[in-house]
Amino acid sequence: MNPRSATLALVFAGVGHFFAHLLMLLYPTVVLVIEGRWGMSYGDLLSLSLGGFVLFGLGALPAGWLGDRWGAERMMVVFFVGAGGAAIATGFAGGPIAVALGLAAIGLFGSIYHPVGTAWLIRNAANHGRALGWNGISGSIGLAVAPFIAGALAQVLSWRAAFIIPGALCSAIGLALLCMVRTGNVIAAAVDRRPEPPASRGDTVRTFIVLSFTMLVDGTISQAIPVALPKAFAAGLSRLTDGGTFDAGGFVTLVFLVAATGQLAGGWLADRFAMKAVYIFAWAVQAPLFFAAAQAQNVPLLATMMTVNYLGVLATPAENALLARYTPAKWRATAYGAKFVLALGVSTIGVKLVAITYDSTGSFAALWLALGGCAGFVALAGLFLPGRLRGVPVLAPQPAE
Repeated sequence: MNPRSATLALVFAGVGHFFAHLLMLLYPTVVLVIEGRWGMSYGDLLSLSLGGFVLFGLGALPAGWLGDRWGAERMMVVFFVGAGGAAIATGFAGGPIAVALGLAAIGLFGSIYHPVGTAWLIRNAANHGRALGWNGISGSIGLAVAPFIAGALAQVLSWRAAFIIPGALCSAIGLALLCMVRTGNVIAAAVDRRPEPPASRGDTVRTFIVLSFTMLVDGTISQAIPVALPKAFAAGLSRLTDGGTFDAGGFVTLVFLVAATGQLAGGWLADRFAMKAVYIFAWAVQAPLFFAAAQAQNVPLLATMMTVNYLGVLATPAENALLARYTPAKWRATAYGAKFVLALGVSTIGVKLVAITYDSTGSFAALWLALGGCAGFVALAGLFLPGRLRGVPVLAPQPAE
């Protein structure tokens, strides 16, 4: 394997993870600026993004299938250029239908990243847990800065600039990757940089069944929180904000920046301890925190959401490493595609749950209680995964090259 190509692949994979989450989460903050326009309520305007979130997940399976057959490098170019172009088009939208179509296009092209980019990363990584941790940091930073960037650009320029400027940057990076591929600086890897012996058929099937349920449920949590937090903080941090988009977006950014460090901790733990134990622990602790958030305001609400998100991202490297460990390499992108259909597509019920909860009750207390129950379910289901709760992983990590 070409070390330079592998390093460049890891860099572009990290940048792609950043933009995948950045572009998808611009709108939940922008909607605070356009609330009341076109005669639509907050819940109705937020629902315009539902198609994008559905496609962000449902498009993952065909994208993964194409990645396994057409090549991850080519699919990543399509992701960067397509998602960036769709964001630019959304910025020029003249009404709610055009906005909904633009957000749907962002979701469709964005769906390429997780199945293709994650499999691309695993193939080029010498140390899976650490690489997944750093890659997760990139995605978490995208989550973190999306509300801040959207709020700042909407307040200083316009809500249209909040889509056009990030979209242009994303497309430019895609063109740079295309040049790298055509000049031979980034080449397709024939085999994994750190190959592992195959898992048994029984463990593979068991992992698939358990993770099918847990990824659907934890995906619902992961979808609901970023969408709800800008509005929840604008209303619930009354002593810390003035109710504007910039302040609320800034605190959401703070939450996700702190949570981003959980990716490194999760990757370190996944390389050194039983991945199953790390996964169960992270979700079990979240359940009571969600119940506490239902009654929290101001600093307690901020601290609770910060901890919940930290634990949520801490579990991600272990989950992705489990899936990679129990999936044949030639089907890996397809397997990640199936994962993200559940985690990002079917679980978009979380987005609709946010809109319905707020329009019905005027608060998010019921939402936090429901998500607490979801976290508890994931922890219990994790007990049925193969592997041990104590000791080291089945395969000891190899030193990085």
